[in-house]
Amino acid sequence: MEKNLLNGKKILIVDDEPDVIDTLEEYLEMADVVRASNFTEAQELLTTQHFDFAILDIMGVDGYRLLEIARERKIIALMLTAHALSPKETLKSFKKGAASFVPKEKMENIVLYLNDLMEAQKKGRNFWWRWFDRFGDFYDKKFGAEWQEENKDSWESLKYSDRL
Repeated sequence: MEKNLLNGKKILIVDDEPDVIDTLEEYLEMADVVRASNFTEAQELLTTQHFDFAILDIMGVDGYRLLEIARERKIIALMLTAHALSPKETLKSFKKGAASFVPKEKMENIVLYLNDLMEAQKKGRNFWWRWFDRFGDFYDKKFGAEWQEENKDSWESLKYSDRL
C-alpha cells in the first residue's frame, strides 16, 4: 500500500502523551491530522467535525467512551495503547466496535494499518481481517503461544470473520 491512499483523509489523534501525537503526526504527514490530548477536547471534535479515522488511546483519555462516540458518528476508530495492551483489552475493543487494536510499540506502521482498514472497507470485509497477520507473531512473543486459549471461541470468530 502506498502512503498516498491517506492523502486528504482527516484523522483525529487522541492521546494524553504529546510525544505520541507528534510521532503519529509525522507518520501521517500526508493526511489532515487533528490533535486532542484529553477526553473533553476529543469529544468536542468528534461531535462537531467529520473525520475519516480516529486513533484513540485507551488509558488517560477514556478511549472506550470516545469509541462509542466515534461509532455513533460512523468514524472508523483504531485503538492505540501501551498500558492496556492485553488479549483481554484487544477482544474488548473488537466487541465494542473498534476497527483495530494497535500496540504503541508498533505505531511506526500506522500508515499500513490505516490502509488495511481502507482496503477492508472498500472490499466489504471485516476491519479485523488482517489483524492476525499483522499482530499474531507479536502477541505470541509478548503473551506466549497460548494467549488465545482463554477466549478461544471469540478469537476463532474474530480470526475467521471475513465480512462486515
